[in-house]
Amino acid sequence: MGNTYVFGDIHGRARQLREILEAVDYDERHDRVIFVGDLIDRGDESPEVVECVLQLRRRNPNVVCLRGNHEQMLLDLLDYGDPLWLIPENGGIQTLQQYGFDIDENTASLAIGIPESHIEFLRSLPFFYEDERALYVHAGIAAGKHPAECEPEVLMWTRDLNFFTLYDGKPCFFGHTPARLLPAEGVRNPGEIYVFGSAIGLDTGCTEEDCLSCLHVEAQVVYQKYPTLPVSAYEIEIPCLAAFSA
Repeated sequence: MGNTYVFGDIHGRARQLREILEAVDYDERHDRVIFVGDLIDRGDESPEVVECVLQLRRRNPNVVCLRGNHEQMLLDLLDYGDPLWLIPENGGIQTLQQYGFDIDENTASLAIGIPESHIEFLRSLPFFYEDERALYVHAGIAAGKHPAECEPEVLMWTRDLNFFTLYDGKPCFFGHTPARLLPAEGVRNPGEIYVFGSAIGLDTGCTEEDCLSCLHVEAQVVYQKYPTLPVSAYEIEIPCLAAFSA
């Protein structure tokens, strides 16, 4: 196995994703790439992000993408007509416009132009992933439980202060909550990822002022890409990841 790269929430930022992959010199023959979910919404290129990750996974079985709450909201709209995805702050309307849609005026039904390959891909996404050295979830895990023992809603939606500050089990990578909204003692500098105990938060926001972050686990180096700046990198000490570097 080569290098391990873990991305925070992409949220429709295909260009930033591609530039980071180029900067880290990703080798699809040997490297592992893990996405903690929320590929879509809020950014300008959600369909492009889904297609990019789908193609990455087709070429490399070591590419893992988790299901985030935004993917789940889209599926809930398709399956049950749940309108939560379409609340403006969730970004679903923007993604809907990017994919294209038609409204039947006679039945008031909505036909969303999402390729079947994208829908199948989103349905295939697991709620968590585990390897020999770490856990990977979208939002967090319940106290004292393995992800396999948690309800999907917890894995996709939780914002539990106890997890953020007290978790000391197997190293756990997560996204969902931007680092700037997490306890300040886990963020070394503005714009950096969150590290506290065994919890490693990789979501560094998705506004025009925020960067997309990717951790090279073995080297403990974070690559970040702001919308108008080149990719940059910084080293960060994560004691619970010592096994990755051993």
